[in-house]
Amino acid sequence: MRKGNRDAEGPVISGFSGRGFRVDGGVYEGLLITPERADGWAPPPVADLAEGDLAPLLGLDPAPEFIVLGTGSALVRPPAGLIAALSARSIGLDFMDSRAAARLWGVLRAERRWIAAALYPLD
Repeated sequence: MRKGNRDAEGPVISGFSGRGFRVDGGVYEGLLITPERADGWAPPPVADLAEGDLAPLLGLDPAPEFIVLGTGSALVRPPAGLIAALSARSIGLDFMDSRAAARLWGVLRAERRWIAAALYPLD
């Protein structure tokens, strides 16, 4: 397990709002979130998701242990090319529906895990 010497402070997903996520007083329909920041995200269809779409997450230093991908209201498998590209960087990809991904973000950050997440809007 790769660890950064960082604490569990940072953006917190506090709930859901319409198609989006409440984070530290803001609402984001699509969300890229790291231990350092949260940003709105207008993702492509899951089938078209590529490494470049996750560039803000891949720029973390140190690199995230893995990325949690929330694929919207239902689980959708991301492209094999994306999984391979992240694996080549030694970054795992866990994918699930966006509500589950948002909950997992909170649990893992409370454990001080150095992760990132990309969450598609809720349908």
